[in-house]
Amino acid sequence: MTALTNFYTGYKRELRWLLIVGGLVLALLLLQPLLVDKKVSRMMMTTVTGLLVGGVYALIALGIVIINKASGVFNFAHGLMMLFGAMLFYSFFSVAQVNPLAAGALVLATALMVLTMGGRDSLRNPRNLALAAVAVVVLTALLSVQISGFQLIRAVIGGLVGAVLIGLCVERFAIRPLIGQPLFASVLMTLAVSEIMLGLTQMTWGSVEIPLQIFAGLNSLGIPTPIRFEDVIDGNITIRTELVITFILALVAFGAFVAFFRYTSVGLAMRATAENQELARSVGLRVRFILAIAWGIAALLAMVGGVLQGGATSLSLNMPALALRAFPAVLLGGLESIGGALVGGLIIGLVQEWANFLFPGTQAGTELAPYVVLMLVLVVRPDGLFGEKRIERI
Repeated sequence: MTALTNFYTGYKRELRWLLIVGGLVLALLLLQPLLVDKKVSRMMMTTVTGLLVGGVYALIALGIVIINKASGVFNFAHGLMMLFGAMLFYSFFSVAQVNPLAAGALVLATALMVLTMGGRDSLRNPRNLALAAVAVVVLTALLSVQISGFQLIRAVIGGLVGAVLIGLCVERFAIRPLIGQPLFASVLMTLAVSEIMLGLTQMTWGSVEIPLQIFAGLNSLGIPTPIRFEDVIDGNITIRTELVITFILALVAFGAFVAFFRYTSVGLAMRATAENQELARSVGLRVRFILAIAWGIAALLAMVGGVLQGGATSLSLNMPALALRAFPAVLLGGLESIGGALVGGLIIGLVQEWANFLFPGTQAGTELAPYVVLMLVLVVRPDGLFGEKRIERI
């Protein structure tokens, strides 16, 4: 028994990779009969579609990872934050005229929440008050302007302002009062927040599926819809243009956050707070302020993900389930890994599309395959592909 234990300890890494390679070979052997009659062009199209879908999953996973890195909370309200933010975007996009009083109230509430992120001391600073007043006037004017073709810009501004307000309100009134309490209480609070936001969404916009026509004018811009590649090996390849644009915008948003996180002073403070809150507080960092920023950024990413997904498909109460399918991407890449969120999202997108391709007419792609892959990976690497191993000393 001791010899076996020593052998396992000495060759644990090699045995782990042997298990991975053996599992992949076994999976290919089991799936081989399903691939016999499939066209190569159809396989290529499935692979490309999976990568495109995985881009949105990566963006959703990034928002979840940000909150987990900053506070250790697994945010189960992220899916409803996506839907609520996308619905706000739709409201500004679809109406012909925005009530100036409503727009001013939204911007003013957001400005007050931003000013008081780290406490009420900012309200005593005349410079901060002057900047906030200018921002309120400018943003209210932009949201209230009536210019033909300005709807998209107005919707982007309104969606960003509304998303920041959502994130800051969740942090201020739901998460901050639980600081110092068991972490499980904060996790349950995110579940409560998701149910409240679901009720508000149904009361405000109803439960009917709503099309979000942000990609409706692609043909007028000379962009083909869909994108077709004729006579590729043994058939044609057709890719939805909306998925390509969504993938590109998701990667741009992902890259913008990574640049902000790595190369700005606020990003450096976020990294320090994510590593050790007590140590960050001891060197003078305002931890509550940083946590509020993290929630605001997560809400922004949720809104962007919701808008992109809604534009590619539609806005419906099924959108929060998309975040549930992104949870395997988070755990697969590693709970604290930003790069892992990207890799995990792309892998889950590929797995989902290939499962739908191999088992048509079933829910294998959305309900089964991502979680099977997650289970297999976590058995081999419990911290995820890029997760950090931590040793807790008591």
